[in-house]
Amino acid sequence: FAPMLMLGIALMIKAPDLLAKRLNAKEKQAAQKGVVAAAGVIFIAAFVLAGLDFRYGWTVVPVWLIWLSSAVMLLSYGMYAEVMRENAYLSRTIKVEEGQKVVDTGLYGIVRHPMYAVTLVLFLSMPLVLGSMPAFVVFLTYPAIIARRILGEEEILKRDLPGYAEYLDKVRWRLIPYIW
Repeated sequence: FAPMLMLGIALMIKAPDLLAKRLNAKEKQAAQKGVVAAAGVIFIAAFVLAGLDFRYGWTVVPVWLIWLSSAVMLLSYGMYAEVMRENAYLSRTIKVEEGQKVVDTGLYGIVRHPMYAVTLVLFLSMPLVLGSMPAFVVFLTYPAIIARRILGEEEILKRDLPGYAEYLDKVRWRLIPYIW
């Protein structure tokens, strides 16, 4: 919670418009509403399961893995902040704004959707930080949800954002370099 709070405060001070976009989660397309809802269910289920796992001691995660996952989680938050710094058009909803330009520098020069890549790593590290293997298993469904969101988003961006079709040719990987 602390890294996200610090990021929120930084955005409130330095980029209040971006913070407002990130807080608006009202998706207009039915398919994307389903994706957002599914991600929310997974998120809640995993954290409830982590709490139950802690309460009843179902699993034991090695301390070294908890520390490693903590480092990965903090690094992910740093990358999250970097993606937000690179792309002032980041919104939680899929849309193209007037005057929007394709961002193809920094992490956007490596993968097309660095925010989703970062959240994937972040969400997979969280249950391990909490010491819960069952919650980790629940979060393993998250990549499929993100993949569906990415495919829908790319269709909209290809149709509505000038230069995006060329960007697809320039940056080949959607989420993970050399894999997808």
